[in-house]
Amino acid sequence: MIVQSASEDGRTADLTFTVARAELDRAVAVLEKGKNLIGFAALKPDPNVVKVSVIGVGMRSHAGVAKQMFQTLADKGINIQVISTSEIKVSVLIAAEYTELALRALHTAYGLDTAG
Repeated sequence: MIVQSASEDGRTADLTFTVARAELDRAVAVLEKGKNLIGFAALKPDPNVVKVSVIGVGMRSHAGVAKQMFQTLADKGINIQVISTSEIKVSVLIAAEYTELALRALHTAYGLDTAG
């Protein structure tokens, strides 16, 4: 996941991206080593987030899949930190402590606990 957001001054940007937790220290080290070349102001790694995705080709023809995801998480009090979308996938970053709650709630919201 890579997400860019513009700053208020319009001259700089924030980049948020994910790496596997096992690769976090290595990624931070590589970025810090290249800081002068890249020219970033601050690096803020966060090992306490997880990426949760809803994926399926049916998202093209079924309106409201993303809305249902966002509403389900909101109903459980789970704050979405970052959102990334494509035609067949919606991914969000949430606090790692809510992983199981989010997965169970989304599983139920999409009727997957009765599928089979």
